[in-house]
Amino acid sequence: MCRWICLSRIDLCQLNRISIATRENKVDVESFARPVAPGGMVGDFIDSLPGILAGNVLREIIDSIVTAKRDGKPVIVTMGAHVIKVGLNPILIDLMRRGAITALGTNGAGSIHDVETALFGVTSEDVSSGIVSGEFGMVKESNDFINEATRKAAETDSGLGESLGRELLEADAPHADKSVLAQGAALGVPVTVHLAIGSDINHMHPTFDPAAAGVATHRDFLRFAECATGLKEGGVLMNVGSAVLLPTIIEKSLAIARNLGHNVSGFAGINLDFVQQYRSTWNPVRRAEELGGRGLTLIGHHEILVPLIAAGVVEGLEEKSREP
Repeated sequence: MCRWICLSRIDLCQLNRISIATRENKVDVESFARPVAPGGMVGDFIDSLPGILAGNVLREIIDSIVTAKRDGKPVIVTMGAHVIKVGLNPILIDLMRRGAITALGTNGAGSIHDVETALFGVTSEDVSSGIVSGEFGMVKESNDFINEATRKAAETDSGLGESLGRELLEADAPHADKSVLAQGAALGVPVTVHLAIGSDINHMHPTFDPAAAGVATHRDFLRFAECATGLKEGGVLMNVGSAVLLPTIIEKSLAIARNLGHNVSGFAGINLDFVQQYRSTWNPVRRAEELGGRGLTLIGHHEILVPLIAAGVVEGLEEKSREP
């Protein structure tokens, strides 16, 4: 007999209750995190993460890249300049050397920070104080270097990224080993640079040739689109920290590939960023899903997520190499 007195028309005593044993549950103790023992490997840490939400997404991202490398599928990365500014070039270059990044695209700001890093070992000025003083973007050396390499790209039928990388190597840049442009040229990994004219500091200088820049960056767009034609079952397309420009490059490249009859489908579309943005959610995440693949999003700081993913990939590749 119900021991509650019902004071309204809602009689809780008449509810049809169920057992937790028959309810569908989203979480169980088997998916909980577990402590990592001292001296554990990166893989131990990743395995220790909860089998819930971002823990599963992280593992799936790592597995997608490892599997793509094992199966000879492309792993294409696009990235904003902030990825370079937080010191991640050595991580990206290591993945390029291992064949775990097969092509990389960045924007004009990314090329500036990369070139300054390679030539001088420093980058990223204080924009606020520079705007006040009128000196923002007015450094001569790096901007003239980029503009000269842009002119040479137009004259030699090269893409902008290829020309910048080659010029850094030929100049024997002191920190070329930490430049994705230089190492891309050295390794034969396509590194493309995609411009929005008027958005970068070198565009303010008298040495800038907009016609040459347009030709050079368009060649890089076509090269990126060519790389995208290989994105089919098992490939990976990962955008890191670009909210608008590179997602639109992805969108148009996929459109070209599909229009020309390439079977661009079944790939993993991954987006990493501080916050979830409209265009980078569509391209590549939802676009991959529309094309029969997987869309994966991970929100967090690049300086933590990228090294963590890379460490998991490197360890995963080592494990794969030991398999009979």
